[in-house]
Amino acid sequence: MVKKIIFTLLLLIFIIPIIAAIGLFAYLYNSTKFDVDKLLYYNPPLTTQFYDRNNKLVANIFDKENRLYVKFDDIPGRVIEALIATEDTSFFEHRGFNPEAIIRALIKDIIAGKKVEGASTITQQLVKMVYLSREKKIERKIKELFISMKLEQILTKKQILERYLNQVYLGHGYYGIKTAAEGYFHKDLKDLTLKEIAMLIALPKAPSFYDPTKHYNQNIARANVILRRLLFLGWISPSEYKQAVFEKPKVYNSTLTRNKAPYVIDMALKILKPIYPDIKTAGYKVKLTIDLDTQLIAKESLKWGYNRLRTEYELNNTSLNGAIITLDSKTGDILSAVGGVNYIKSKFNRVTQSRRSIGSAVKPFVYQIALDLGYNPGSKIPDISRTYKIPGNTPEEDKFWKPKNYEKNTLGFITLRMALVHSRNLATINLASLIGLDTVIDGLYKFGFSNIPKNMSIVLGSFGVTPLKMAEEYTIFSNYGKKVTPRLIISVKNDKKGLQTTFPNNSEDLIPDYQAYLMIDILRDVVKKGTGRNAKVPNLEVAGKTGTTNNFRDGWWCGFTPDTTTIVWYGNDDNTPLGDKMSGGRVSAPVFRHFYVNLLKIHPELKRNFTKPKGVKTYILNGKKELFTKISPPPVQKTYIPIF
Repeated sequence: MVKKIIFTLLLLIFIIPIIAAIGLFAYLYNSTKFDVDKLLYYNPPLTTQFYDRNNKLVANIFDKENRLYVKFDDIPGRVIEALIATEDTSFFEHRGFNPEAIIRALIKDIIAGKKVEGASTITQQLVKMVYLSREKKIERKIKELFISMKLEQILTKKQILERYLNQVYLGHGYYGIKTAAEGYFHKDLKDLTLKEIAMLIALPKAPSFYDPTKHYNQNIARANVILRRLLFLGWISPSEYKQAVFEKPKVYNSTLTRNKAPYVIDMALKILKPIYPDIKTAGYKVKLTIDLDTQLIAKESLKWGYNRLRTEYELNNTSLNGAIITLDSKTGDILSAVGGVNYIKSKFNRVTQSRRSIGSAVKPFVYQIALDLGYNPGSKIPDISRTYKIPGNTPEEDKFWKPKNYEKNTLGFITLRMALVHSRNLATINLASLIGLDTVIDGLYKFGFSNIPKNMSIVLGSFGVTPLKMAEEYTIFSNYGKKVTPRLIISVKNDKKGLQTTFPNNSEDLIPDYQAYLMIDILRDVVKKGTGRNAKVPNLEVAGKTGTTNNFRDGWWCGFTPDTTTIVWYGNDDNTPLGDKMSGGRVSAPVFRHFYVNLLKIHPELKRNFTKPKGVKTYILNGKKELFTKISPPPVQKTYIPIF
């Protein structure tokens, strides 16, 4: 009886742990079901890349992980060989784990009295990267083993390698081999040298320690070890080894985003987020309308103008800032947009977010309304002063507005052309009185302006508009009567989703081309002999208008060439005055010139002269040639005084 009891106890002592172990293994095995699905349906967060119109990289945008995906068929064979030689030589033979490697590592650890060698296969490393913590627990290791075995049953070796090389962290914020290749070497994966490949494969063991931007020599040393391993296995020749081992590749310490146009990217994201909520995590390819070279020149020109104001004119208000935007006049494509002189200091985008009074930059639209009503550039209008009463609640509260010309004088009757070329405030107000304020307001609304107050000061630009909107409005002239909507995005592509979306150009016919040319010709005179003389560019016809607001708070230059439209603005963000005589012609027009002088160096093909459309004819006025059309015929030589 005693022997039977002892036998039973011994049996229980051995059987119970075995049963418990089996139960634990079964539990852990079953608990990995959903973990396997994560890699079976692998969908990691991916970086969205923005390119300019010439397919140059503008920026990488991502949420938490900077990852560019690469398919197995696009991974060079040398990358696969270097990885397997370094991390798991028997990868194509085992089924998820390597018993021989485990035993070998265990023996070395026992002899050394500490952990000196790992035995994880590439599959196990992948599992560890995706699912499991780095805690050294038996339960974690068992789950890792089970998941690895299951993956090997479901996925092919190629699929496992593809997932590994897209998931692996390679330091410096780079996830995946393609990301690291472009980040460290500014190269596509297929263009890497053998040494550069070895430098990347050196990273998974200790990404921070071997980061070549911080520890170049350590990375090179480990890369050479990898090269020796490849030579030992016979996977590279002695000559390949010798060439690679002495190579010292250039490594770039770039920011993760490599964002060359942050204001533009902010604009694009604002457009795309409502359409593609996963824009930062789904790996889109976005093609922008900007020309990166033009963008960089615009940035330099805006900074040049800023420095000029601070040094030459000693404008040292800390809130001084500016903006510049250029459109292709025919398509509306935004070729460049810089919303401030320093994005790091201020992310506020003055191109799209700053509504500032436009001053005299509104005058061409007022004069165009008059031309379309039958006035001619040679028509006479009175340049005389008037006082306007602004009624209050009581006679004592009445206010009076007495506008003045910048030059503080009056000239009597002058031609419409002369009034606009020299930006005569009083002549403009009298012209608006002649055609009627309501007519002017209606015309401005038809052109596309909004939120226009119903008072005479609007013809001097007392209402606010963004530089982006001004660029759009000025295409009415630069595009010969056809207003174009600014376009920033050409296309959005996502191969994984099978998505290809193209964003169209939009335009609206507002006035006949021959009527618009009358204004082009007048605004060309603004540059030749008027307030825009500082915008002259050698060997390039330029037209445009200055804009200066009360107390010199804003300085605008709204100009265009036969191909492009460019708006330049400077002012203080706190809306304080820039300083005495800081007009648009002095503040912003020189930046326009600086921009185009440098732009022509890289784009000499730009059209140099405006084209006169059919329907524009010439007559003689006071011995000089003047233009007319069937809508704006030569005037009868008679003057009119407005009735107030």
